[in-house]
Amino acid sequence: MTPPRLTLTEIEALARAAHAGQRDKAGRPYAEHLAAVAEGVRARGGSEAQIAAAWLHDAVEDDALSAEWLAGAALPEEVKDMVLAVTKRAGEEPEAYSRRILATPGALLVKEADLAHNADPARLAVLEPAVRTRLTAKYARMRGLLGLTAPQEPLERRD
Repeated sequence: MTPPRLTLTEIEALARAAHAGQRDKAGRPYAEHLAAVAEGVRARGGSEAQIAAAWLHDAVEDDALSAEWLAGAALPEEVKDMVLAVTKRAGEEPEAYSRRILATPGALLVKEADLAHNADPARLAVLEPAVRTRLTAKYARMRGLLGLTAPQEPLERRD
C-alpha cells in the first residue's frame, strides 16, 4: 500500500522547514520567496500540483532537500517532474535549462511565477546596482528563452 500523498499544507511546512535560516539576495527570509512563487502560481490559475512544485521549486537546487528525497517523496510524479525541470544544474546552459522547462508539462507556469518574483522591482531595488543590472538582464534573457516576452509584474495576493 502506498503512503498517502503529502497535502499542500504539509508541502508548504516541509519547504519552509527545509529552507529555514536561508536568506535571499536581499537578506529576506527565503520562505517569503517560496510563498510568493506559490501565490503567483495560484493567482495565475495554476493547479494544486503546480502550487506544490512552486513551494519546492528551489529545494533540490539549493540542497535544502536532496534529489533522492524528492524521488521517494509521497508526491505525484508530475510535481516531481516540475521540480526537477526548474532545478538548474551545475554548468548548464540557459538554452538547455529553458528547453527542459518547456518540455515539462506545468513547469513553465512555475518558472514564470519564479521569474516574476525574482524580477520584482521592489526586491531588486535593495541590491547593489551592479547585481541589480546583472540579475535584471539574466531574468529578461530567461523570459525570452521561455517565450515570456512581455514583462510580468508579480501578482498581488488576493484575499
